[in-house]
Amino acid sequence: MRLAAPALMAFTWLAGQATAQTPAQPVTEARTAPTPPATGAPVIDTPIISDDDFEKALPSLSAPAQTSPAQTSPAQTSPAGTPQPTVPATAAPPPPPSGVSEPDPSAQPTELPPLTPADDPALTAALPPLDSFNPDAAPVILSETRQAAPAIRYDLHVDGLAALGLENRFKDLSALQSGKGEAANAAMLRARLTEDEQTALRLLKGEGYYDAVVVARIESPILQPGESLQDATGRTQGRAQVRVSARAGERYTLSSVTVKADPTEPPTLITDNLPLKVGDPVDATLIKSAEANVALVLPQQGYPFAELGLRDVLIDPQTRTGDYTLPVTTGPRARFGAIRSEGQRQAFGDDHVRVLSRFDSGDLYDSRQMDDLRQALSATGLFASVAVEPVLTEQKNPDGTAVVDLKITQNAGRPRTLAGDIGFSTGQGLRTELNWTHRNFRPPEGALIASVIAGTQEQGLGVSFRRSNAKRRDRTFQYGAAFNNQAYDSYEAQTISLSVNVSRVSTPLWQKRWTWSYGAEVLATRETGFSKRRNANVQDDYFYASVPLKLNYDRSDNLLNPVRGWRAGVQSTPTVSLNGGGGNFIANVASATLYRQVSPKVVLATRAQVASIAGAETSKIAPSRRLYAGGGGSVRGFGYQELGPRDPANNNNPIGGRSSVELAFEARYRTGNIGIVPFVDVGQVYDKEFPQFSDLRFGVGIGARYYTNFGPIRIDIATPISRRDGESPVSLYVGIGQAF
Repeated sequence: MRLAAPALMAFTWLAGQATAQTPAQPVTEARTAPTPPATGAPVIDTPIISDDDFEKALPSLSAPAQTSPAQTSPAQTSPAGTPQPTVPATAAPPPPPSGVSEPDPSAQPTELPPLTPADDPALTAALPPLDSFNPDAAPVILSETRQAAPAIRYDLHVDGLAALGLENRFKDLSALQSGKGEAANAAMLRARLTEDEQTALRLLKGEGYYDAVVVARIESPILQPGESLQDATGRTQGRAQVRVSARAGERYTLSSVTVKADPTEPPTLITDNLPLKVGDPVDATLIKSAEANVALVLPQQGYPFAELGLRDVLIDPQTRTGDYTLPVTTGPRARFGAIRSEGQRQAFGDDHVRVLSRFDSGDLYDSRQMDDLRQALSATGLFASVAVEPVLTEQKNPDGTAVVDLKITQNAGRPRTLAGDIGFSTGQGLRTELNWTHRNFRPPEGALIASVIAGTQEQGLGVSFRRSNAKRRDRTFQYGAAFNNQAYDSYEAQTISLSVNVSRVSTPLWQKRWTWSYGAEVLATRETGFSKRRNANVQDDYFYASVPLKLNYDRSDNLLNPVRGWRAGVQSTPTVSLNGGGGNFIANVASATLYRQVSPKVVLATRAQVASIAGAETSKIAPSRRLYAGGGGSVRGFGYQELGPRDPANNNNPIGGRSSVELAFEARYRTGNIGIVPFVDVGQVYDKEFPQFSDLRFGVGIGARYYTNFGPIRIDIATPISRRDGESPVSLYVGIGQAF
């Protein structure tokens, strides 16, 4: 058998070189093609094995190979006289091990005798019919199960991080800590050790300890499956003790602070707002917060397109210092230009967007003003999404600053909404209110509102038109008409009213410090109530015109569920009787609430309110216009309007008064979405013009709260102290929102 020519040529040169350098070495290789040999080199021209011999050595495919003694071809001699090894035609089997006899090839295998029915009667038994087969009786083969290895329990100890104030941060990130002292096996425990080593090291380097060393180890043996909990001395081994030890070393400090940026106005704008100085530690948190401050201030000072580059901190292990460099691309200084709205579904045009903005064209760009505009657009409730972004133009202002337009991308949402409110209280019964609103019935922000009140003691219909942000931001005009039917123990009334109101109110998205409202109302009402002058229930018609005024100040932290801060408000309603039968009077109310968080889960809340009606006697005032107290939003523990003077001649029903006082105290405990609120309420209604602060009535109770994203759902149960005739023994209140 001959090899390919290129391989033979390469080998010929190598063989010639090897032979020329070491002529005494034997050469064993296939015969080469005729090639001019090197001077003094032998030529190998004899094959190791001929083609015929190779074919004879192959085993036959038609018959099993027979074992025979090894056959060898006679040795051949190269022309240079080097002997060639012989190649066996058929490989001989290895000899048997010592002490083991070699099997006789001529021996035949022993045949077992066949089984007979006498040996196993089941072989000849008839098979049962298929319909009688019971699968439940089939034998079940249980797979072999291995005993699970016991879990490894351990205690974690941390050294060297508490003094640096890093131990709590480490445990928040620790894999060992999150494992809660248990690992499935030793491999898992060691993996957690390795991970925690790297975690501690990252924390230390982030604080500037670049020479820190962290070692995590197991200080007690880990038992393997099957090992005893007792050591060689018989002492019981406890939990594995795992220790993470850190050596912080010396803290690195900043040796230089360099800012690479274009000139700014003022020139020190960046350095003044980068709170880093030479000698500060190379602390990642400190550096990132300083850079965040620069990124925040630049857009507020007229640079809308400022960008911070990648910081460079060059560490020197010899001096344990770092050189800090921050590149900043400030971009052009700019002023506000035009407002341009776009989008396939726009709620209103650019003119109304300018009404919502708090800046004018030509003002220095300030990202806070842009964020304020975005929040005002969202507070309208008209958008599924809205975006505000600056766009650089090619125009220049006289002072050289660039002109930046604001692009408003509007995506109007569904304008129609349906909302409901439901509540229950003792004395008032069940009350539900349903409101349908078309929020953009007359753009911009002209909403049409229809409402229905359905309750056990009150029913009503109303329609109103509200224009939000009317010619000025946060100002609302509202016009409305309503009909109400009320049937309470204190009075019955059927009222038709027309009203107009101008207000500035808070919303959940836009809570305001100062809110106010003023307006006018005309109402006609037919009412049946107790007349002290006539000492009987009488029915009269009243025709009133009034001017309600309100002013409130809010320093609380949340509109629906405050936990800190306070609120105060006053309202006054001068009222004139147009038919002369209801008297002229002015009703005044002053209230205040205080919220204080004494712990992460406990909030103390207090409310106080004083009210007075001056100008007319109680009997001349329509029963629905008098003052009452009691109920879920007033003094809990008493039914709706239950406190105050009563009618001794007609079921002892309340008749209302001209002054009142209310106090309430709550301790709001919350865990997760569940809250418990014990409370004490105090109050009374008086027939005099001003409250007497005497004969105060107390109600105590407890409430439950379920907190949702739109406010808490409230359930309160209360009882009066020293209950009197006609007062409910237990009062229940269900509603949405806190009591105050």
